[in-house]
Amino acid sequence: MKTPKRIQPLVEEGLVDEVIRQLMSGKEATVYVVRCGDDVRCAKVYKEAHQRSFRQAAAYQEGRKVKNSRQARAMEKGSRYGRKVQEEAWQNAEVDALYRLDTAGVRVPHPYICFEGVLLMELVTDADGNAAPRLDDVELSEELALDYHAKLLHQVVLMLCAGVIHGDLSEYNILIDQDGPVIIDLPQAVDAAGNSSAGPMLERDVDNLTAFFSSFAPQLANARYGREIWNLYQAGLLTPDTKLTGRVAIDKRPVDVGAVMEEIELARLEEEARIRYLQQA
Repeated sequence: MKTPKRIQPLVEEGLVDEVIRQLMSGKEATVYVVRCGDDVRCAKVYKEAHQRSFRQAAAYQEGRKVKNSRQARAMEKGSRYGRKVQEEAWQNAEVDALYRLDTAGVRVPHPYICFEGVLLMELVTDADGNAAPRLDDVELSEELALDYHAKLLHQVVLMLCAGVIHGDLSEYNILIDQDGPVIIDLPQAVDAAGNSSAGPMLERDVDNLTAFFSSFAPQLANARYGREIWNLYQAGLLTPDTKLTGRVAIDKRPVDVGAVMEEIELARLEEEARIRYLQQA
């Protein structure tokens, strides 16, 4: 096929030899199957901000670092340069997370390089060498659902032990290769220690998994793995070998009204940031 404009710089630099086909187009990127020498890999081409349906919500930006104070000020003002820096930070979040998680033994695609807004990484395949299907497209038995659910909980724990939370985990960004689930799509990944919304995001990720798998294995429906994992992490008791039960003791303490108001204020600020971004774009 004709080389997409965004991948042409990688061809000119000798990083890509041929674009074989488009693999998929998602809410924040289009992915192509490419040939690099004797290897077949995939190239993830990030969409421009105005083309993405997944916005750079304030909750995801919190805790992300930029190179200097000038860049931070530009991002706050929403200038053209600030939006460019914000785009780079959005893309770099996935690259950094992939390297970090790959090193920690999490089942994610192996990253090779990010060049001119294109991420070159491993092509996840099935037993026949074809592009691996999404979890949502795989036929599951109760036994297989329980197996995949347990494996993914372990991956979430490994990620959290490495300080990373996916932030948008569901059956749509998990691939199934011959050895089981592989987690993909991490541009919205957050730092567990540097983001005040980390706990709710972790619980939402795990609840998404439980909701999906419970349709095949109903015994999962009432499990509270997300809260259990986060409680163990906060207590400094979470390790890659932690045995999970899905049970959490009921908290009978009075409701923290201040914390609730803080969450409401965070949601308000996020919506204001989204509106400003749309107006500036």
